[in-house]
Amino acid sequence: MNITFWAIVSLQLLSFTGASDSGIVGGKEAKPHSRPYMASLQRGMTVVLGAHNIRQAEASQQRMEVAEFIPHPQYTGKYDYDVMLLKLHCSQLKRAAVLNKYVRPIELLKKGGRIRAHLRCTVAGWGQTGENLPASKVLKEATEQTQFDFECKNIWQQYFNGTHMICTKFDRKKGGVCQGDSGGPLLCSNKLRGLTAFTYKDNCSHARYPHVFMKVSFFVPWIQSVMQRF
Repeated sequence: MNITFWAIVSLQLLSFTGASDSGIVGGKEAKPHSRPYMASLQRGMTVVLGAHNIRQAEASQQRMEVAEFIPHPQYTGKYDYDVMLLKLHCSQLKRAAVLNKYVRPIELLKKGGRIRAHLRCTVAGWGQTGENLPASKVLKEATEQTQFDFECKNIWQQYFNGTHMICTKFDRKKGGVCQGDSGGPLLCSNKLRGLTAFTYKDNCSHARYPHVFMKVSFFVPWIQSVMQRF
């Protein structure tokens, strides 16, 4: 089955100082191909679907070029509305992605504005495995726990907006997202709830500062309006 494939990423993912994909500090290796919705954005604006070991040419992989970039119209280059849609096509034949057991989209929740606190959620990615450490070649995952909006607001102040952001607690030993990880998923009960947005600048495991994610359900109306134009 061929489809026009879209990826949702954080614009900070594309900054010159950021990494080119999402990464996990600590955590564990994911079961190969257990997360078929994962996409790895490579430098050069190529997206790899169906991967587990991103450094190998696996038969399951589909390499796609970015055909269209659509940033959120309210994004200013800072923290708010840090979301962008990428329209993809095959880098060789310029055809759509092929859905199979290795490549599957994930459902976008149309409702669920407020995320309750203390939900255990999963983050996943291929990026840096620690401060000044190299990226992982295999997909990794870790667990984080949602917090109350007021807790995040008290700490992050003007940088946190609960209407379109989520924040999480994390265990420094078990790990979580880190700098350069923007765009990776926050999955709660196997539902896509957030996209990795930002952490404390110089220490992603700083005990005082929660990790912050863009709230996907908030952006669904905009996502649908963009996709209807193509």
